[in-house]
Amino acid sequence: MTLFGFELLRPEALAWLGAALALAVFGAFGLARRARDRRRLSGIKAIGRMFPQGSVTRERTRVVLAVLAALFLGLAAAGPVRGYTLRPVERRGLDLVVCLDTSRSMLVRDVKPDRLTRAKREISALFQELAGDRAALIAFSGEPREVAPLTHDAATLEKLLSFVDTEDNTLGGTDLGGAIERALLALEAESSSSQAIVLVTDGEDLSGHGQEVAKRAAERGVRVFVLGMGTEQGGKIPLVREDGVESFLRDREGKEVVSAMDVGSLTALAEATGGTFLASTQSPTPLSDLYHKRIKQLESRVYETGEERVPHDRFQWFLALALACMLAEFALRERRAGAAGAESRASAAVARTEVAS
Repeated sequence: MTLFGFELLRPEALAWLGAALALAVFGAFGLARRARDRRRLSGIKAIGRMFPQGSVTRERTRVVLAVLAALFLGLAAAGPVRGYTLRPVERRGLDLVVCLDTSRSMLVRDVKPDRLTRAKREISALFQELAGDRAALIAFSGEPREVAPLTHDAATLEKLLSFVDTEDNTLGGTDLGGAIERALLALEAESSSSQAIVLVTDGEDLSGHGQEVAKRAAERGVRVFVLGMGTEQGGKIPLVREDGVESFLRDREGKEVVSAMDVGSLTALAEATGGTFLASTQSPTPLSDLYHKRIKQLESRVYETGEERVPHDRFQWFLALALACMLAEFALRERRAGAAGAESRASAAVARTEVAS
């Protein structure tokens, strides 16, 4: 918003100008009341001696100065700026690709309330803490699917994360290698030192495909950090039928399947790239700890350069005018020296007139 050639940074503060308007109304009311009192003395011959010359003018001047002081204070609060300087800036950060396991085993309740819900909470908290870093989101089970490309928009990432569910899977299983491959495609090949992949999974790398792709990531200089969801004791995989009855997943022999996190294979996968494995049971906020203590230590890169417009504050001008008006209003007397006695006599005359009437 602009006013008289000034751009206002906080135009909502103009509401304080209502104080100046109220002051003007009350001041006008007070002046009118004084004028009415003086007219009641119009029949007294000594009225010229009772009120010093210029008293009315001074009264009005003081009211005007008070209103102007309030007006200038309101304008100063609105943050007026005029002119600006261009300052070169650069933005630095990391590129992270978060890969979330959405296989059916993520429904196991060995961590509360279940592995997938806990994982989504951890990832949501991570998105809120990204300070200048970009992030992408990939969901995977038997095959990976991109949920969101690299972006700074944490709110959008969180919104898309909330829709991720096991029902979206087209293939069962847990393909860690496929997830890492898809993450590498989402990253720019020339910026490997400032890139990282975050695997949030309970899966075992049974095929060894994950180790193979992890070596390719290490050759590019991309580190893989793994957050293991679940416990080594594991738990049964719940199934809910359409009628709401819950049962547990069984294998071909009819035995209930127990899904346990394989700490060894997940640790080996992370360490093959120079990354770190951390189990969700090791900290109340494991992914946040992994981000601040390990991932943020990577070398950031410049991903944006340009110029920043720095406006020149001019609120000092209006503040100085307000101060000048207040000092002038304080220093200005409504009547000259010796007028106090005359006013006392005028008041007495008014009283006598009222008694006589």
